Amino acid sequence: MTGSTGGNFRRKVERAAQLRALRSAGGTAEEDAELSAAESELREKRRKVSDAARADYLIRDAMAQGKFDNLKYSGKPIPGLGEGYDPDWWVKGLIQREHLSGLGPKAILLRTEDAELDARLDAQYTEKQVRDIVGDFNASVIDARRQLQGGPPVVTKTRDADVEVQRWRERRAAAAAVPAPVAEARPPWWRRLRNRSS
Repeated sequence: MTGSTGGNFRRKVERAAQLRALRSAGGTAEEDAELSAAESELREKRRKVSDAARADYLIRDAMAQGKFDNLKYSGKPIPGLGEGYDPDWWVKGLIQREHLSGLGPKAILLRTEDAELDARLDAQYTEKQVRDIVGDFNASVIDARRQLQGGPPVVTKTRDADVEVQRWRERRAAAAAVPAPVAEARPPWWRRLRNRSS
């Protein structure tokens, strides 16, 4: 639809609205006949206009009114566009947006716990603590597999306690091998003050 056609269409819609208002106010028979003719003409024109042309008109009208200005992702990449399909995308998005924890299907909670397990193990001091945490995690995974409460399937794998202890040891050794940054020795405050005055 071109701009002039859109303007004519809008004027005719406005005229039909005026005539409809006159009819409701109690007009004469001549006005009623004019209103009926205008409405039938409008209905015929609407029937001839394709859905694509109507959508194009509505989009152009919204653009002219500035309704598409200042959109959230204007000029920015759309998040998650190149990722593969995940059937639980909406649940994960809700949990991430709302910063929810401890809520949701057991399968999703186990995936989150699995992703954070290494960091949790690194915070432990003894081998027994690491084995206890891995044992609790494995029990949760097995329990979730047994329950048939619906929701997404539990695809989180159990972890071998011996392997996790070995990885924990390796990470601790690597962290201990990294030398701590040496801070420069600052002169006492009175020397700094004396150097400023010199």
